[in-house]
Amino acid sequence: MSLSETLLKANQENRTKIPNEILDIMDSATKDLISKGISGIAIKEGEVFPDFSLPNSRKNEIALKDLLTSGSVVISFYRGGWCPYCNIELKALQNALPEFKERKATLIAITPETPDNSLTTAEKNSLTFEVLSDIDNTLAKKIGLVFKLPEALQEIYNKFGLDVAKHNQNDNFELPVAATFVVNSTGVVSYRFVNEDYTKRADIEDILKALNE
Repeated sequence: MSLSETLLKANQENRTKIPNEILDIMDSATKDLISKGISGIAIKEGEVFPDFSLPNSRKNEIALKDLLTSGSVVISFYRGGWCPYCNIELKALQNALPEFKERKATLIAITPETPDNSLTTAEKNSLTFEVLSDIDNTLAKKIGLVFKLPEALQEIYNKFGLDVAKHNQNDNFELPVAATFVVNSTGVVSYRFVNEDYTKRADIEDILKALNE
């Protein structure tokens, strides 16, 4: 089963557990976000990915320029460990890690969560690749991925016990849309997946295809 199929199945199951009035609010928020056109604004293929240095879950700084000395870098932006779809994606990426390494590619994930919270996510999903903290979405803003969670969704997430402010240690309720990039050894984006619908993520097969080119 592909990652897209796994996510679709999870979404279908989750929707049966959520009241219709809440589903309507969530669906409306997704449509509003899509209308803002973030996927069309974000960094494109052929553009240079900005260099960065971000802390990993052990609070050690990891720089893109250092990773690129070994080959291509696969970069996945996710909302947080509180998001079930993010966890599904992270597990799929972990399972594909040997295939990335075969292609001399380094995999990293980036989240607005603090290092302590990213460590919890990494341990929960048995991740062996680096998870970096983009505090206040500084990098995600630079490449055009960030949006503010609507107040209606903030209330719903709180009812679900999802404390985004606590995870990110700020109260701006800004998140990155789901995005995955392949950055080649020269620092240029050779593949991009950007989607405002948080239930959709880049398929592993598409990432591998980009690495093969």
